[in-house]
Amino acid sequence: MKSYEVNFDGLVGPTHNYGGLSYGNVASQSNSQQSSNPKEAALQGLAKMKALMDMGFQQGVLAPQERPDVAALRRLGFAGSDAQVIQQAAKEAMPLLVASCSASSMWVANAATVSPSADTADGRVHFTAANLNCKYHRSIEHPTTSRVLGAMFADQQHFAHHAALPAVAQFGDEGAANHTRFCRAYGEAGVEFFVFGRSAFDTRYPAPQKYPARQTLEASQAVARLHGLREEGVVYAQQNPSVIDQGVFHNDVIAVGNGEVLFYHEDAFLETDKMLAELSSKLAKVGGKFQSVCVPRSAVTVDDAVRSYLFNSQLLSRPDGSMLLIVPEECRGNERVWQYLQGLTGAGGVIREVKVFDLKQSMQNGGGPACLRLRVALNETELAAVNPGVIMTAPLYESLTQWVERHYRDRMTENDLADPQLLLECRGALDELTQILKLGAVYPFQIN
Repeated sequence: MKSYEVNFDGLVGPTHNYGGLSYGNVASQSNSQQSSNPKEAALQGLAKMKALMDMGFQQGVLAPQERPDVAALRRLGFAGSDAQVIQQAAKEAMPLLVASCSASSMWVANAATVSPSADTADGRVHFTAANLNCKYHRSIEHPTTSRVLGAMFADQQHFAHHAALPAVAQFGDEGAANHTRFCRAYGEAGVEFFVFGRSAFDTRYPAPQKYPARQTLEASQAVARLHGLREEGVVYAQQNPSVIDQGVFHNDVIAVGNGEVLFYHEDAFLETDKMLAELSSKLAKVGGKFQSVCVPRSAVTVDDAVRSYLFNSQLLSRPDGSMLLIVPEECRGNERVWQYLQGLTGAGGVIREVKVFDLKQSMQNGGGPACLRLRVALNETELAAVNPGVIMTAPLYESLTQWVERHYRDRMTENDLADPQLLLECRGALDELTQILKLGAVYPFQIN
C-alpha cells in the first residue's frame, strides 16, 4: 500500500498583524508594531502550497481561527455587544485586544503532534492538540484547532483525537515544532523524536536563563503515552539551553528531519553524540539507515540560523531518494547561509536541491516554511478518508485565491484591530471558507 507525508499548510487569517507578542522570537519582537499586509501574507502561503502540489507532493490546507476572539475577551471581564467588547478592550487594555486578534494559528506546526498509524498501538493516526500555554495569544487556539482537525480527520476508524494537555507550565506543549519522525518509508514503523527545552520536575536538566523553554519533557512523554507509542520507537532529546537564549524558541528553528535524515546545527542539542547513536540504533531495528547532516558553527552561526530560518525549512523526499530543501528568501539574503547551501547541494549528498520561497509576511512575524505546515503521514486508505475539501487541487487553489482577494485587507495596523467592522469581515470570510473546505460548523460564531 502506498503511503505519503501530506503537508497541511496553515491559511493565514484576515487579522494577520505584527503585534510583537512572542517573547523569545526575535523576528516577532523586532518587527513589532509595523504595518502588515494580510492579503499578501495569505497569497504568499497559498503560492507555496500550489508550488509543492505542482511538484507532485501531497498538499492540504488548514483553516485559520476566528479573530478577534471576543469570547476570550469576555472571559477577561469585557462586556456588552461584540462591538462594545472590542471598543472597551481597545480603550482599557489594548495589549489584550492585540492578543485576541493574533493570526498565529497560521503556524500549524504548533497546532498538534501527529503520530501515524504505523507507530501507534491501535493502528490509527493520533492527533493531540498543543496547549501552547507559554503565550496567552496562542493558548486560546486549541479548542478551535481540535474542532478543525476533527472536521478534517473525522473517520474514527482511522483517526483518534486527544484534547490538549493540562494548560499549566509543567506540561507546556508546542506541538510538531518540537517533534520529528524518522522512518524508512512513511507507511512503515518509525522512530518519533521529541525535543524538549526543560524538565518540569527533574532538576538534572539545565534550563535557559534569558528566554523561556516552551516544551517540557513531561509534555512530550504524555503525548507519547496518549498516542500509544512503543518505548523502542521513541527518542527524547534536550534542546541546547544556550540556543534558546539566542532566539531558538522551537526545535524547528535549529533542526529539521525527514525520512532517514536529520539536518541540524552543531549547537542544536545537548548530548548530541548520545542522541544520534540512539536514533541510529532504534531506526536500524525497524529497517532504517539513519543519516545526519550537521551544519558547523564555523560555517553558519546560531544568529545566522535564527535570522535566515535556514532550519525552519521543509525537507522533502523526491522519487529518486534524494531530498529537496524548501527555504525562505531570507536564506538567499544571508551570505554565509547561501554559501553553505550552495556547497551542500553541490557535494553529492542526500540534499540535492534548494528552492526559495518569498514568505516575507510570515517571516517578519517569526514563522518560516516549517512553521506554516503540519506533517501527517498517511497510507492511501487513510488519505482517502480525509475530508476531500481540505486537499489542495488546482480548483481549490483558485477558489481560495479568489476568496482572499474578496475578503482580506492589504494593510493592518494596531488601530485597525479596534474597528468592530473587522470582526464582521472575518466572520463573513470564515463562514464562506467553511463551505469551500467542507468543514461544517467549527467556529464559535457558527456554533453558539
